[in-house]
Amino acid sequence: MFSDIPQLCELLAILFGQEVEFRPDPAKQEAALSLLINNPQRGRVFVIRDGSTLAGMVSVQVVISTACGGDVLLLEDLIVRPEYRNKGLGSVIMDNVVLFAKQHGYRRITLLTDRVNAGAQRFYKRHGFTSSDMVPYRMVFLTPPV
Repeated sequence: MFSDIPQLCELLAILFGQEVEFRPDPAKQEAALSLLINNPQRGRVFVIRDGSTLAGMVSVQVVISTACGGDVLLLEDLIVRPEYRNKGLGSVIMDNVVLFAKQHGYRRITLLTDRVNAGAQRFYKRHGFTSSDMVPYRMVFLTPPV
């Protein structure tokens, strides 16, 4: 929902403030969130609400996997506001994503987490994720291609 974008950007600012590789940029986050919200075939944003407050969020994006022979999900941006943590809300969001993936025939969910974030790694393992021998590499472009 477009009216949620400002609070989604706030949540992403909290998340990116905790991560080593990323910095909050509200204009970029708003653009990306708009792409997801406007194009459900490309991905989804799941939220958990406490009245009018977004207590947490996660986004998933659809990717085609040649190894799996079809669509898989890339999970990003799982964050719960600090004042709502340790109440099971992250598990509620994750359980909904897993249910969504199973109901829609996605063949895998992949995610990345910081190597130093032991708490996140424990959380993902509790939810059935396993670590991979794959090592992520990136090539970052400062401006979009022309």
